[in-house]
Amino acid sequence: MSRTAAAARAASSRAGTTGEQDAAPRSAPPSAPSTPAAPRPPGPRTARAGAWAELLRLPALFTVPGDALAGAAAAGARPGPRTLLAIGSSLCLYEAGMALNDWADRAEDAVERPHRPLPSGRIRPAAALTAAGVLTGAGLALAAGAGRPALAVATPLAATVWAYDLALKHTPAGPAAMAAARGLDLLLGAAATGGGTRAALPSAALLGSHTLAVTAVSRRETTGGSVLAPLAALATTGALTGYVARRRTRLPAGRRAAAAPGLPGPTGVLTAALGAAYAATAARPYFHAALNPSPPLTQRAVGGGIRATIPLQAALAARSGASATALLTAALAPAGRLFARRAAMRKVSIT
Repeated sequence: MSRTAAAARAASSRAGTTGEQDAAPRSAPPSAPSTPAAPRPPGPRTARAGAWAELLRLPALFTVPGDALAGAAAAGARPGPRTLLAIGSSLCLYEAGMALNDWADRAEDAVERPHRPLPSGRIRPAAALTAAGVLTGAGLALAAGAGRPALAVATPLAATVWAYDLALKHTPAGPAAMAAARGLDLLLGAAATGGGTRAALPSAALLGSHTLAVTAVSRRETTGGSVLAPLAALATTGALTGYVARRRTRLPAGRRAAAAPGLPGPTGVLTAALGAAYAATAARPYFHAALNPSPPLTQRAVGGGIRATIPLQAALAARSGASATALLTAALAPAGRLFARRAAMRKVSIT
């Protein structure tokens, strides 16, 4: 009887121990150190949008509205709805030139710039050519909406853009054609806003001279080796800065100088400040490219010249007595830099 009870107690003890072991939580095996998840590749739509943004050089678009605004200021008129139509026309024609540029250079880019949208296969050549045609038509239609004088300027502007990309770009006339396009773009703003272009011719010539210098540097941005082009651009920048800073002898109607003769008024101070900003933006990269004309520094010089277009446009507007227009134009520079950072497109080019 005692042996039977002892055996029962032992079995009960073993069962209780086993149940406690089963009920006890088991320690988890040591886990491997966690690694951050790899970023997801962009979706097809995002990648396609990025390719088109690269093709059209969207950050460079911020250099376009200042043409029409400076033209309106030179014509002595306040920007209005027709000025907005001129800006829209300029944007369309500018982007048409960018799309057509890459279509015309697709064979060359396949060797020198294989990362671009067309040689990399991200955009079909036919799509780029179609975009160039559609944008050109839209630009001319917007100019027509701004009036006959604006259309009379936009038509040769569109012809110059197509002639540059298809025939003149790789000839000695290439930089002059690009300069003519910028000058005509400024005259487009004057024609749309004020109806005439004569008063805006000096401003168009100054802006065209700057564009001529930048384009001459850009012709060697993939190969480098040119010291003369950056030096000439540096000299042009100095000459333009000095000329723009001079007070205009006769302002457009309704914009007579508020300061006494010989004393710089607020407009003169603003013009000098914007001229200094123009020189600071363009001169340094030109100087570096002249010291070392390597492709990277030449490309930086081109980018600096393009960015310097905005303070030059603002200085031209201020020189015409339009302080508000000048400040509005100058505000496009930080907006363009912000957009470029967010879009991860800091490099801009005109070739």
